[in-house]
Amino acid sequence: MFYLGSQKLRDPQQQDEDRTRQQEVTITDWQAHFAQLAKQTREKRLQAFYRAGVVDAQTPLKDVPLLALDVETTGLNPRKNSIVSLGMLPMTLNRIRCSEAKHWIVNPLSGLNNESVAIHGITHSAIKKAPDLEVVLDDLLETFRGHVLVVHHRGIERPFLDVAIKTRLGEGLQFPVIDTMELEARLHRQKALSWWKRLLGQKPASIRLADSRARYGLPWYRPHHALNDALATAELLQAQIAYRFSPDTPISELWV
Repeated sequence: MFYLGSQKLRDPQQQDEDRTRQQEVTITDWQAHFAQLAKQTREKRLQAFYRAGVVDAQTPLKDVPLLALDVETTGLNPRKNSIVSLGMLPMTLNRIRCSEAKHWIVNPLSGLNNESVAIHGITHSAIKKAPDLEVVLDDLLETFRGHVLVVHHRGIERPFLDVAIKTRLGEGLQFPVIDTMELEARLHRQKALSWWKRLLGQKPASIRLADSRARYGLPWYRPHHALNDALATAELLQAQIAYRFSPDTPISELWV
């Protein structure tokens, strides 16, 4: 946060990232954490998910089963708003398996509002006959099983899924992710702009999905469609690894 006299010059996106970090508990060994969760959980579907496990922290990226994920919601607060659609694509560093893509529109518990409809375009008529998330939950957990998820801003996907599943099963869901927004933040947000640059009107580099993709020469896709954004995130990760990392980089260096 930058102060100029009594005025605060804020970057809302940076504040959102900071809140996400403050709310999270850092887990370095997800394999051991899943083993512990498998013993603790009493819900059979979640138990099966955790027992399937996850790769060892030293597994190179080229050998990690990945699943790109995006959710669209009725707002930004997971305790007041709900998931309205989900899109996901299995992938590797070399291939995105579009033929295995999944996309669901679900009936949100919180209902729609005009603001969210204007963003994602999912209308009341579209959700009229849509199922509740619980109807697709078995398929969702089966698709997630064994994968490391790839998202752009884990402050949406992880808390919304945790709350949604806790509401329906009585227990939430924990899982590791590679956050492509976080990877951009490591490069472009490590050092805050000086007060002089801010005074001159310079702004931190945008790490939003479309702007991040543009830096790697990736094409523009229509945003706020869950499957489109999942594909856009998958392609962004492939570009990030190609330009800045290595297929032999251990997953521990990227997942959170």
